[in-house]
Amino acid sequence: MGFAYRIASASEYLAITGYGIADVKLAKKAWVAPGQRCTRFDISPVNYTFEVQAMSAEKLPFILPAVFTIGPRADDDDCLLRYAKLISPHDKLSHHVNELVKGVIEGETRVLAASMTMEEIFQGTKSFKQAVFENVQLELNQFGLIIYNANVKQLVDVAGHEYFSYLGQKTQQEAVNQAKVDVAEARMKGEVGAKERDGMTRQNAAKVDAETKVYTVKRQGEGAKEEARVKAEVKVFENEREAEVAEANADLAMKKAGWQRQAMVAEVEAAKAVAIREAELQVEVERTNASRQTEKLKAEHLSKAVVDYEMKVQEANWELYNRQKAAEALLYEQEKQAEARRASADAAFFARRREAEAELYAKQKEAEGLVAMGDAQSAYLSAMLGALGGSYAALRDYLMVSSGVYQEMARINADAIKGLEPKISVWSNGGGAGGEVGEGGGAMKEVAGVYKMLPPLLTTVHEQTGMLPPAWMGTLTGGAPSSTS
Repeated sequence: MGFAYRIASASEYLAITGYGIADVKLAKKAWVAPGQRCTRFDISPVNYTFEVQAMSAEKLPFILPAVFTIGPRADDDDCLLRYAKLISPHDKLSHHVNELVKGVIEGETRVLAASMTMEEIFQGTKSFKQAVFENVQLELNQFGLIIYNANVKQLVDVAGHEYFSYLGQKTQQEAVNQAKVDVAEARMKGEVGAKERDGMTRQNAAKVDAETKVYTVKRQGEGAKEEARVKAEVKVFENEREAEVAEANADLAMKKAGWQRQAMVAEVEAAKAVAIREAELQVEVERTNASRQTEKLKAEHLSKAVVDYEMKVQEANWELYNRQKAAEALLYEQEKQAEARRASADAAFFARRREAEAELYAKQKEAEGLVAMGDAQSAYLSAMLGALGGSYAALRDYLMVSSGVYQEMARINADAIKGLEPKISVWSNGGGAGGEVGEGGGAMKEVAGVYKMLPPLLTTVHEQTGMLPPAWMGTLTGGAPSSTS
């Protein structure tokens, strides 16, 4: 089988699958190659008529007759592709498609009706139909379908549930009762209105008579006031006209005086202008003479001044050239000196940096050694503490003995007292035998012992510190105590 050229009608599309096509290709006309399959499907809309049975929030059933015009969305390629895949294999009027559409419409209608009361559904029929339309369209989008038109008819009662019938009877009875009330109100308004009109006629007649009298008196007073006002206005007008005539005469006199003054000023200005013009012309003559003399003097002295100027300019240029060269030489020398100082500074900086790096390296190694020594000492102390059974006192004593702390303490104490020559004095109060003093002299004996102890005490203090006792205590003369060194 060779190539075949297929063409779809105005309301059809070609769905091509097979060799060289990844999914489905839609076209109005195309070449169908061997290994490919072409299927036509119609996109014209179809009318679906349903009577959807639903139930409100009060569990009241009702029937919703509806006619939906549904077809594939022709202006959206994705919707057409979904329709070609899901619906086109079936006939549009087939039981399968009919049940699919009916299921979507009944499901959305029942869900929406279950969330509303019967009164809300009946009162808001337009909004209810719009909500059903929108919800059904959302579900049909997944099949590539669109609702072209939806005609939802009036709600109908289910057999055995005459809600809408009773509701109509209620409305009809309310209308009859309202008509009776309206007739009674109209009759009452007619009788009351007649009485009101009679009373208002009499009131208006009396009111018109009173107003007529008031109006007559008012018009008479207004006529008198108008006559007085007119007379006053006539008098004012006459006075204003006389004032305007006097003002016009005064203006005329002032204008005549002004014109006369302007004429005199013009004559004076003309005479002065002639004199000023003569002076200006004389000034021009003098200025011309001065300019001629100036030009003559310039011609005489200009050539000499130009020559002198050019010579001075050449000398100044030569001096400027010499100064520029000297400055350039000095600048070159200073640049070379700066470069030499820069090189020297760079070398010193490099040397200092190398020294700092070496010192930093030594410090780092020293720190690493200290860290290693600390780690070793920590391990050593941990091992010793374990060996001594965890006794910190025993570990302390061991470390002090092993490090020679006790020996060092003994040495320091020995050095502290080395070279000292202590002098020890022993004295007594020189008391005799116990029978030499009577019982009555016991208190005086103690006082005498204190006085006998003072001389040797003061002598010892003087020998060891060099301090003498105050004069009121006496002086040290012999009487040295017995001593033993």
